[in-house]
Amino acid sequence: MSETDGLVSAYVSDADRDAEATVRPRRLAEFIAQDRVRDQLDLLLQGAMRRGSPPDHILLSGPPGLGKTSLANIVAAELGAGIRVTSGPAIERSGDLAAILTSLAEGDVLFIDEIHRIARPAEELLYSAMEDFRVDVVVGKGPGATAIPLDVEPFTLVGATTRSGLLTGPMRDRFGFVAHLDFYAPADLETLLHRSARILGVPITADGAAEIAGRSRGTPRIANRLLRRVRDYAEVRADGVVTLGTARKALTVYDVDALGLDRLDRAVLTALVDSFRGGPVGLSTLAVAVGEQPDTVEEVCEPFLVRAGLLARTPRGRVATEAAWRHLGRTPPNGTFGMDIPSPPGLLSLDTDQP
Repeated sequence: MSETDGLVSAYVSDADRDAEATVRPRRLAEFIAQDRVRDQLDLLLQGAMRRGSPPDHILLSGPPGLGKTSLANIVAAELGAGIRVTSGPAIERSGDLAAILTSLAEGDVLFIDEIHRIARPAEELLYSAMEDFRVDVVVGKGPGATAIPLDVEPFTLVGATTRSGLLTGPMRDRFGFVAHLDFYAPADLETLLHRSARILGVPITADGAAEIAGRSRGTPRIANRLLRRVRDYAEVRADGVVTLGTARKALTVYDVDALGLDRLDRAVLTALVDSFRGGPVGLSTLAVAVGEQPDTVEEVCEPFLVRAGLLARTPRGRVATEAAWRHLGRTPPNGTFGMDIPSPPGLLSLDTDQP
């Protein structure tokens, strides 16, 4: 997808990484919203520091873009410890993980993003490291193979996952603290946008921040990305101040509508309504209709469309809700839109993809 098509995607792009480093909170007190998680994490870290020992291992779950990486860095900062960052897909062999673990200093934080995608041999090696701070490195092959135990300095593992259901039971049970991050309320996003604007040196009005927050899908990463694009518009085609009018004009240029839907989101809904009379239709068929890969439609578009009450996932396929018809300016037909029982907005159901 192009940058414009991915403007309201919660997945991080290469361009986002450097920009996020600038506005990312450094301490727990600077972290906006997620009050319950923040308070629980503060108790965990304060207790560990008073005891003079590393805190329990931490698992952070939730949709992308809500601050899991920021919290991992905050944990290290609050503990005054170093942090080693890697990801599940990057750890393909147990030897890769053993090299990382044996290089950690006492009290360090190891952050593994997308930990549910870690290779199974590496995951099994991680069990003993998390529990006993020891790893067994196998030398040789076949009957002559020998396991050499190596001690690991006490450390804290912070794992992040967008799909906690894919974690194995033994892995999940080894985390002493599990937190789920929720989507942000518009008011919290407005506070976040004012903070980011101060850091970036962008003049922004209250109604300008509210307009961007309302189109950010409850996700800080999207809010900060939209702020940067509106800043560009304000500096080039306006007086440099992000106002309500400037934000609306800028987001119209970038094809982000009042609900935060982009070109691909509207293409999915339009195909459902115009080509398939509201559904039900299978994922693969729907993806062909909009010219995208099925995983793009399923992972990038559908979570927000379902949460916004515009699309429902049923055992027979995807269905456009009445709200989707009205959002596209169409008159909804009578009936239950392909469903025997209407699904509540935001309900995710298991889907068997049928054409």
